[in-house]
Amino acid sequence: MLEKYDLIVIGSGAAGMMAAITAARANTNTSKSVLLLEKLSKIGAKLKATGGGRCNLTNTLSNEDFMARFGRDGRFMTPALEALDHKALMAFFKEIGVESHAPDGYRVFPVTHSSSTIINAMEQEMQHLGIKVLCSQKVETLEHDGVKVTGVHTQSDTFYGSAVVIASGGMGYPVLGAEGDGYPMAESVGHKVTDLYPAMMPLKVKETWVGNCRADTIAKVAMHVDMKKYKKLSAIGDLIFTKGGIRGPVVLDFSREITPLLSKFEEVPILANLTKGMNEEQIREHFKKELLKDPHCNTLQLIQSLLPESVSSELCKLAEVDPALALGQQTGVARDKLIKLLAWTPLTINGHDGFKMAMITRGGIHLKEIDPYTMQSKKINGLYFCGEVMNLDGPCGGYNLQWSFASGYLAGKLG
Repeated sequence: MLEKYDLIVIGSGAAGMMAAITAARANTNTSKSVLLLEKLSKIGAKLKATGGGRCNLTNTLSNEDFMARFGRDGRFMTPALEALDHKALMAFFKEIGVESHAPDGYRVFPVTHSSSTIINAMEQEMQHLGIKVLCSQKVETLEHDGVKVTGVHTQSDTFYGSAVVIASGGMGYPVLGAEGDGYPMAESVGHKVTDLYPAMMPLKVKETWVGNCRADTIAKVAMHVDMKKYKKLSAIGDLIFTKGGIRGPVVLDFSREITPLLSKFEEVPILANLTKGMNEEQIREHFKKELLKDPHCNTLQLIQSLLPESVSSELCKLAEVDPALALGQQTGVARDKLIKLLAWTPLTINGHDGFKMAMITRGGIHLKEIDPYTMQSKKINGLYFCGEVMNLDGPCGGYNLQWSFASGYLAGKLG
């Protein structure tokens, strides 16, 4: 006799493991069975890499502020966050033996600062609850009767179940198992999938001078798109120059807005404020104060009071000023050009490395086709979604993991 499960979960990331645990906990009194299927040979591969392995679980923002960072669709998360906000998530992990903290008052990590701590604790909890976990099982199709789901086919087996949770993630980091498997499954029962873009990733720029500044990190850089229709697209954070582009937290956040534009335009011009938000007048005042301290300092030394030497040297070249001369000895045109460059440095984004370097996916299954109170499909009964497979993504800083855990929690409750 073929075994039938009460719930089949596809994917062992944050969302999938939380859905399995929640379902098993909710049904312990009635001996309902949960099966988790993972395509790779081990569970939690992408979760292990999260936050550089430190695992930024969530953050301490209020639910309102948290949702606002996801844009216009953020309010879809309201029921999920009401069910499992950051405090409840921290309490959940404490319950299964993982202490967490927010060392900077904002980002929440396990106190070990190791994603392995999270994966091990969740794996042990699944074992404790009797959840069956099968690895090396890639789900290829959904079984259904037109009204409700009845199970799944993998490359080698068929598993029957009265409910299925798709927690297969997006397309970012395919080496860690994310290949968009959930999208064709959803489409097979009538769901629409939006255009998909790689996000949270480094970007390439046309300017070659950035390659001379690779050793330096610039703090609190503000950047925005320099195109009339898209000027509101912006981000703030630390910037790192690379051989052929830019990376760092500000770029990870900004790339969510840039990659869709690069699908329309060959190049996307941006402006970056490298001087912690100082405008032209403030930069001039800063230089005056520096000259009072040392009247003999040259232009390069003045700029170095704001920026690392490598960046200062490159901006001198761009402004066509002599770094060895005093600022007052430069021509008025060159001086003005330098001040403008310091306030807003132009860069031209012209590419990226695609999904292989993307931490998350922008786009996914249309939210209008999913019940936000249960995460159940509005197209077919017994099918649930959670995590990145849906059309909802946030910036870096614990946003996407919190959403994965919260949506997994709601999906696991099975309405």
